[in-house]
Amino acid sequence: MSHIVHRNLRSDPPLAVSGEGIMLRDAAGREIIDGSGGAAVACLGHGHPKVIAAMKAQIDRLCYAHTSLFSCDSAERLADQMVGHAPGGLTHAYFCSSGSEGNEAAYKMARQYFLEIGQPQRRHFIARRQSYHGNTLGALSASGNAARRAPYEPILSPAFSHVSPCYAYRDRTDAEDDAAYVARLAAELEGEFQRLGPDTVIAFIAETVVGATLGCVTAVPGYFPAMRAVCERHGALLILDEVMSGVGRCGTMHAWEAEGVTPDIQIIAKGLGGGYQPIGGILVHGRIIEGLTGGTGTFQHGHTYQAHPVACAAALAVQQVIAEEGLLANVQAMGALLEARLTERLGNHRHIGDIRGRGLFWAVEFVTDRAGKTPFDPALKLNERVKQEAFARGLACYPMGGTIDGKRGDHAILAPPYIVDAAQIGMIVDRFGDAVDAALASL
Repeated sequence: MSHIVHRNLRSDPPLAVSGEGIMLRDAAGREIIDGSGGAAVACLGHGHPKVIAAMKAQIDRLCYAHTSLFSCDSAERLADQMVGHAPGGLTHAYFCSSGSEGNEAAYKMARQYFLEIGQPQRRHFIARRQSYHGNTLGALSASGNAARRAPYEPILSPAFSHVSPCYAYRDRTDAEDDAAYVARLAAELEGEFQRLGPDTVIAFIAETVVGATLGCVTAVPGYFPAMRAVCERHGALLILDEVMSGVGRCGTMHAWEAEGVTPDIQIIAKGLGGGYQPIGGILVHGRIIEGLTGGTGTFQHGHTYQAHPVACAAALAVQQVIAEEGLLANVQAMGALLEARLTERLGNHRHIGDIRGRGLFWAVEFVTDRAGKTPFDPALKLNERVKQEAFARGLACYPMGGTIDGKRGDHAILAPPYIVDAAQIGMIVDRFGDAVDAALASL
């Protein structure tokens, strides 16, 4: 048995030994298509020569310098790459080592901003049920993932409360069109502001496209402008978590570009460095920075490995490759093909209730019957069966249970690297479809 604390302590996972393009190879010599990029991380696939060269060059120059004393060229250039053109008014970047750390930084900066501008009474955050923002205690407090919260509920922060997600497949009534559904959700958010005290709310936090917990759920048209309007009415911030959905995953550099809003703080991670090094961060609106600059002039938060030179060099190279190789256009084209192939293969499947997503970020939700949208018994662990059947066929996908309420519901995500081609999309869908059929046959 391994001495590593693996996710499952009763069995050791296969040992990955190499990767190239969209393929991974284990110690037994099996080749696996990385059909989900891990957890929507490996946006360039594995072993990209330009990224590896950039990392080696940085290591030869400088491996580490503490940010209390120094900045470094790779971090400065990465910030210029991400916000040098001030997208949506986002003018500054803070780099850390994960999406969870990015969420923590966002919450602290938002709270400090209101202290700096003379509104210390603001102490509440509103997030959404069936969301996920990370595993650290603050990020888990914001998360609405009931299953992941449950063991730690007694030590989670009461500063966070939750409203409904925008989950039209299950939550929009037959009598509601998009506008009516949005109006109901906006009224619910307004009600939560009123319950807490409108001038005590720091921010509303949401995943622009919901990731693993709900499975690639996009908002209906008009949803985010309506939520933004509620925030603006009461002087609160909008924090958008794009740890999974951002940095090209949905076909635009920022997923919010398709929503008609700009966040005050945006959280990024997975697609930033593509798994080549651990890195995450936040992109911050200029007015937030102005508030801090005009007050103490500091951000009272920090990490030993923030703005790590090698991590930033890797992320900079990833972003340069995305731009130089025109990969956002490929995400859009291959995303449309992935949607079409999934619809062709599973669109009329009696146990597939919904196929949803954007760009190269797609999920299917499983049901016992399409008309009633009835979930499978959680004890069957259908999502895990799909994962195992897919892996046996040489495909890695990303399954999750508890889709509906943390206990009921199953879905699986496909999020292949941005470099994927049409033939590989076909292979992914073929293997995934066969895995779904085999998993259902095993029940």
